[in-house]
Amino acid sequence: MRSALFADRPIDRHSTVYVAGHRGLVGSAIWRRLRGEGFTDLVGRSHDELDLKDRSAVFEFFRSERPDVVVLAAAKVGGIMANNTYPVDFISDNLQVQVNVLDAALEYGVERLLFLGSTCIYPKLAEQPIREDALLTGLLEPTNDAYAIAKIAGILQVQAVRRQYGRPWISAMPTNLYGPEDNFSPMTSHVLPALIRRYEEARLTDSPTVVNWGSGTPMREFLHVDDMAAACLHLLDTYDGPQQVNVGTGKDQSIKEIACLVAEAVGFHGATEWDTSKPDGTPRKLIDVSTLIGSGWEPQIGLREGLESTVAWFRENVTALRT
Repeated sequence: MRSALFADRPIDRHSTVYVAGHRGLVGSAIWRRLRGEGFTDLVGRSHDELDLKDRSAVFEFFRSERPDVVVLAAAKVGGIMANNTYPVDFISDNLQVQVNVLDAALEYGVERLLFLGSTCIYPKLAEQPIREDALLTGLLEPTNDAYAIAKIAGILQVQAVRRQYGRPWISAMPTNLYGPEDNFSPMTSHVLPALIRRYEEARLTDSPTVVNWGSGTPMREFLHVDDMAAACLHLLDTYDGPQQVNVGTGKDQSIKEIACLVAEAVGFHGATEWDTSKPDGTPRKLIDVSTLIGSGWEPQIGLREGLESTVAWFRENVTALRT
């Protein structure tokens, strides 16, 4: 049965919608989805145009543009190596961005807002699949706890605005995402784009071996970013509840299995080795998506299909990517 928190209340397609982080993996996908669904007044600013850590600049932007709807997809993100190496950057930058945008949105009357987090907010050893009510019930994965704490703070600020001001703001927690506009940097990328780049470079150089971090045994769930964008619009159009909503497929595979799929997608036929001196991170992070699926939404892009299209995008854009 569909939850009472879900009802058809579609956003006016002529509303002014500000997508914070509209050039990143998540924001660009949401921008494409909104444009494809008939939204006519989308607003975005690059980092050079608007530094979201600059509080006065953020407030001036909201005073000038007066958006009706905000999607907060801007964030400092990275893989296990970046999170573990630069925890100060991940907690400080993300807290500043979130507080500035959420405070300005409240000050200038934004009625609908979607805050995007990550499933790393859940305890490292949470019962699988992870339900939304697992939040704040255990210790976090230490390699990305700084980023997770920032995202938890964002969820709680959204809930606080709902309690104190009655605004129908909501939060969504996507699982591991991939797709066009991802960060393929070997130093700061997440696992799947890192694997794509590593296997593609091995193919191009005829390397006989690829070496990956860890044991390959951790289980991970992956969602194509275009599916995530569709889910976000679905939530904006239908959901009004205080609890964050998990967004994913409800299915996972080992990193070893994922690596095999990536090697196949890029055409690498060599051997794969695993450096077990490097950390694995959380052993498993499968989320319970029954809340979202029960509301009538489900993913459309299979992992094999999504990997093939992402590899094609990477090859077409590799010269312009972050290094």
